Amino acid sequence: MNHKGTKTPSLKLLLYLCPVIHLSLAWPNPSGRYHAAMSSHSELAALLADARHAIIFTGAGISTESGVPDFRSPGGIWSRMKPIYFDEFVGSEEKRREAWDRTFSGAMRWTGAQPNAGHYAIARLVARGKANAVITQNVDNLHQESGVPASNVIELHGNASYATCLDCGLRHELEVLKQSFLGRGEIPSCRDCRGIVKTATISFGQSLQPETIERARRETLACDLFIVLGSSLVVYPAAGFPLLAKENGAKLVIVNRDPTEQDDYADLVLHEEIGPLMSATVPLD
Repeated sequence: MNHKGTKTPSLKLLLYLCPVIHLSLAWPNPSGRYHAAMSSHSELAALLADARHAIIFTGAGISTESGVPDFRSPGGIWSRMKPIYFDEFVGSEEKRREAWDRTFSGAMRWTGAQPNAGHYAIARLVARGKANAVITQNVDNLHQESGVPASNVIELHGNASYATCLDCGLRHELEVLKQSFLGRGEIPSCRDCRGIVKTATISFGQSLQPETIERARRETLACDLFIVLGSSLVVYPAAGFPLLAKENGAKLVIVNRDPTEQDDYADLVLHEEIGPLMSATVPLD
């Protein structure tokens, strides 16, 4: 979900994402479109029809329609509980126990929801070859559950549906860890090397995976249409990808409940519910 990173990008990072970043930050809106009232799903469908290589970029807004809470809004997860930073998790058995208690009690509500119409519409775009990849800030695994192959999903902030060893990288299934944690009070450790095991999400203070960022950058540079669905575009480096796509000549579409700071750079802006919009844009065969 849209819950990691910082709100202010470093100059080094923005220069990496957007080599001509001064253009990205100063463009007038090339299309003259500023408000959803001037747009409709038919315009989005037309842009998709013209595209050869679309990229879908999703944030918390698509999953809130499945009942998954976001993180920063009033009533969101971080308004109800303090995040556990990566260094705290690694350095404190007490914090690891607290983190696993949150996971297995369902307090985080990261998993267990079902994909909604927006997720299924994206899966149809991928299956039809119109969208090559889904770049997501979400950790809920709903794109994979909707039918998008895992190889086509780039998870910037990881995945909450399984865990990994921080030392050797071995994957661990949550259900197995849950049994030993709830049954015997055992804090999960790696079955191979006894290292620290953590859900496969990126925590506050934990570095993003460089290979993940690089793959997202390559896909962004290859696209001719970049569609943002449900992201406020305030957390970097994720929020740099739409600008990179636009600076590289792609059309940019932003669909979000509230305005974003990048709306003026977009070719199409829609403030609509994602599920109904995408269902109308990408109907069933």
